[in-house]
Amino acid sequence: MNNSLSTPASLCLLFDCDGTLVDSEILLAEVLGDVLPEFGLPFSARQYMEEFRGIRFYTIVQMLEERFGVLIEDQFPALEAQMRARMEARMRAELQPIAGIPEALETLSAYPKAVVSNGPERKIRCALESTRLTQHFGEQIFSAYTLNVWKPDPALYLQAASAMGYAPEQCIVIDDAAVGVEAGLAAGMHVIHINHFPEEETTPKGAIGIQHAHELPDVIARLDAEATR
Repeated sequence: MNNSLSTPASLCLLFDCDGTLVDSEILLAEVLGDVLPEFGLPFSARQYMEEFRGIRFYTIVQMLEERFGVLIEDQFPALEAQMRARMEARMRAELQPIAGIPEALETLSAYPKAVVSNGPERKIRCALESTRLTQHFGEQIFSAYTLNVWKPDPALYLQAASAMGYAPEQCIVIDDAAVGVEAGLAAGMHVIHINHFPEEETTPKGAIGIQHAHELPDVIARLDAEATR
């Protein structure tokens, strides 16, 4: 999946995907708001944005089952298949990169980087292809579904760092969701929190909060300078 660099740069960049690289969260919210009620689980797009952003789909379903009752036996595979198919169609037709991300990635081209996501690998690849960001990451993709560990467990970021050939303290996590920020901090990494909702969310202590992707190069340059002193 990934190869270590023979002469590592001082820092490795580990990017979340949904909401960090690509503006997919509202699409997912709308898809879930459509599909989940069809299977008897009341849900709205707004509910996803306010409560479930970045959380594993299976966990969302489990939490809803605790509130509203369990799905009919063997119904989950059909539910997930419907959700994945509709989401992929929406992504291929509508998905855009987060504003400022293409320019930031160009500026940061000298840094080794990877995508580390709670989503399936197929979804990650679809997101990168649809927004023309694949060139920045190549095969450096780490999916929770492939590695069988999900944020906020720090093991997902730790496995990605190890495969890239970097110690935790040499890595910068860039993530927009609370579960990802928590995972990065627990992994002992530098964390940049892209806070899209500064009036509603607080950047946790230990993370660096920014509001726009165009801020990334300057923050990363500062962290790099500190790491090489």
